[in-house]
Amino acid sequence: MKNLVVLTGAGISAESGISTFRDSDGLWEQYRIEDVATPEAWIKNKALVTDFYNQRRKQLSEVKPNYGHIGLVELEKQFNISIITQNVDNLHERAGSKHIVHLHGELTKVRSEHYEELVYELPEDKYEVKIGDLCEKGYQLRPHIVWFGEAVPMMREAVGITQQADILVIIGTSLNVYPAAGLVHYVRPDVPVYLIDPKEVSVNRKNVHVIKKGASEGVKELIQRLNDVKK
Repeated sequence: MKNLVVLTGAGISAESGISTFRDSDGLWEQYRIEDVATPEAWIKNKALVTDFYNQRRKQLSEVKPNYGHIGLVELEKQFNISIITQNVDNLHERAGSKHIVHLHGELTKVRSEHYEELVYELPEDKYEVKIGDLCEKGYQLRPHIVWFGEAVPMMREAVGITQQADILVIIGTSLNVYPAAGLVHYVRPDVPVYLIDPKEVSVNRKNVHVIKKGASEGVKELIQRLNDVKK
C-alpha cells in the first residue's frame, strides 16, 4: 500500500468545537500567549498556566471527533496512514487512527517540570491538575505541551515520515507555524499534495490539489478523488 501522510492543524479540531487561538472568539482571545504558553509564563505564574490547561482539557472532554478525523481512519483500509498533527488534543486517537505524531505535545499528558522524560497519561475521568501534584522525584507536574520558544522534539521523526510520503494531505492548517510548516519541503517533487481548507492557504510547490472545504466535507471529497485516481 502507498504511504499517505496527513498534516493536520487547528482547523480539523475547530470543526469539533475546539477553540483555536487565532479565531476572534477562541479560548485564546481571553489570554495572552505570553502569559500561558511560554516557559517564562510557567516560571512567572504556574497557577495561571495550570488553570488554563485545565480549562482546555475540560473543553476536550466535552467534544467528539468529526468526520475529518473519522474519514482518515476509513482510509487506513487503502493506505498506510501516518498523521502528523500540530494539535494537542486526542481526537485522532479517539477516532481510531493508529499512527499519530504530536508535534506540539499532548493535552492529556503531563510531565515533570525538571525531568522531561517523566511523562504521565492522565486518567480519562481527570482533566484537572493542581499545584502540588508532583512527579515521582518531587517536582511539579507541568503540561506535556511544546510551548512557544521550546524545541520540537518530534520534528525529526516527522521529517522522516514525510520523506516517505507517496501522497501528502494537509488539513486545517495555515502553514504559518514553523517548524511544522516546513514539512511540505521534505516531500518529493513528484508527490501529489491535497490541501483541504475553506480559507486561502499558500503552498509554494507544484502538483497541489485544492479542496476548498472544511475538514469533514473536504475529507469526503478527498476519499472520492483518491478512489477516482485508483480507477
